Amino acid sequence: MNTLRQVGRRDALRGVAALAASLALPSIAHAQPAARIIVVGGGFGGAACARALKRIDAKLEVTLIEPNKTFTACPFSNEVIAGLRNIEAQQFGYGKIVAGGINVVAQAAEAIDPQRRTVMLADGTSLSYDRLVLAPGIELRFDALPGYDEQAAQKMPHAWQAGEQTLLLRRQIEAMEDGGLVAIAVPANPSRCPPAPYERASLIAHYLKSRKPRSKVLILDAKDNFSQQRLFEKAWSELYDGMIERIALSDGGRVTSVDPSTNTIITEFGDHSAAVANIIPPQRAGRIAAIAGAADKTGWCPIDPVSFASKLLPDVHVIGDACLGGAIPKSASAASAQGKACARAIFDLLSGRAPEAPKLRGICYDTVAPGYAFSLAGLYQPKDDIFAEVEGGGSSSVDAPREVRAREAEAARNWYTTITEETFG
Repeated sequence: MNTLRQVGRRDALRGVAALAASLALPSIAHAQPAARIIVVGGGFGGAACARALKRIDAKLEVTLIEPNKTFTACPFSNEVIAGLRNIEAQQFGYGKIVAGGINVVAQAAEAIDPQRRTVMLADGTSLSYDRLVLAPGIELRFDALPGYDEQAAQKMPHAWQAGEQTLLLRRQIEAMEDGGLVAIAVPANPSRCPPAPYERASLIAHYLKSRKPRSKVLILDAKDNFSQQRLFEKAWSELYDGMIERIALSDGGRVTSVDPSTNTIITEFGDHSAAVANIIPPQRAGRIAAIAGAADKTGWCPIDPVSFASKLLPDVHVIGDACLGGAIPKSASAASAQGKACARAIFDLLSGRAPEAPKLRGICYDTVAPGYAFSLAGLYQPKDDIFAEVEGGGSSSVDAPREVRAREAEAARNWYTTITEETFG
């Protein structure tokens, strides 16, 4: 009897201990399921965000939706146009992102239901999320310029989304006779990578100087002033004297329509016939942002700059070129920084903490000739619902010697290697 009583007593004690342990520690049976994060868009912002989420918490269920199996980067694509670089140097796959535990879905997101928190794919599949990140980049506004549409872009390429358009513009310049005119139509801001059209003009001039020296480049600009203008104009004077002409907004540079049949560009002050016409149309947030309801009447997506949360949709965040970012530029560097900061903000929100205000650093390099580049760095923090630039950035000196320009050209290449490795592995 004593033995039985002792055994029963031990069992009872074990039961009490087990109950206490179950109250103190979460049991597997009652553990919270892993949060499901969907990222739409596999560019610099989206891919950086997906990888950062997985690094912050490997238990998160992260899905990256991107219809293209190969990403073609815009930074340095102007060198492809000028024959200084092969397109393959711009292309990256998603294999290492998959190896990092991220589910990559090679389809387009066709619809988003923010109430049910689902994303509908092109094949009709529906994916559920706890948090959604939109990183769709830009969409070209073919409706904004009379005469210019997707068909016209096959005659007058925009080359503003890297890939086949980049190669088309390159082939046209290569086929042009010496003495021909290359015209570049530049839209008003906001636009992806504001200094890029002027870098493009510079590198095309470099190609023409060595291959077709009687040719010229004409910039028809919907702005009076542009980023790093003094640096570009000094470089043009040094390297391409008389080869590049720019007509600003106040001088009649804004393009009002185009005629693809004759390669004519029409402005308020006159018409310009070009052997090669590079038409960069106005832009807006990528298509899925409008479909989801994340874009406002500006065509861009308003966000809370602390958490990147959409101001129009619950449990949705927007990063990169698609968002209304204030002073922060629409660039690869800025998108990558936003992606990483957004990942941290989402983790904080899932953990029940208020996200800290991010401090984002962005840098833009512009190459105007082989071995000749300059840069603009910026530091950005949330202020009054947008990002404002704060002290800590800086631009290259206008009077820097050529050896400094050469070092910056090398720094630009190192930056490209680093950001692509960080983003795509």
